[in-house]
Amino acid sequence: MAEHEAPAAARRLKIRLVKSPIGYAEQQKATVRSLGLRRLHQVVEQADTPQIRGMIAHVSHLVELVEDGETP
Repeated sequence: MAEHEAPAAARRLKIRLVKSPIGYAEQQKATVRSLGLRRLHQVVEQADTPQIRGMIAHVSHLVELVEDGETP
């Protein structure tokens, strides 16, 4: 592992809700809620784990990953 890389447990993802889950399946609404997202354009920080990545992939049409330095 390179010295400048953070360990996998320390990496964080910033996730923004960009589209309302209204009108989508209950499972997708539950996924958005379990990511910690409650309002449009809200940004939450989650650990970078395979489980969180899978949840993001499941609702990728509703959320986006925020890059560092980008304003929320």
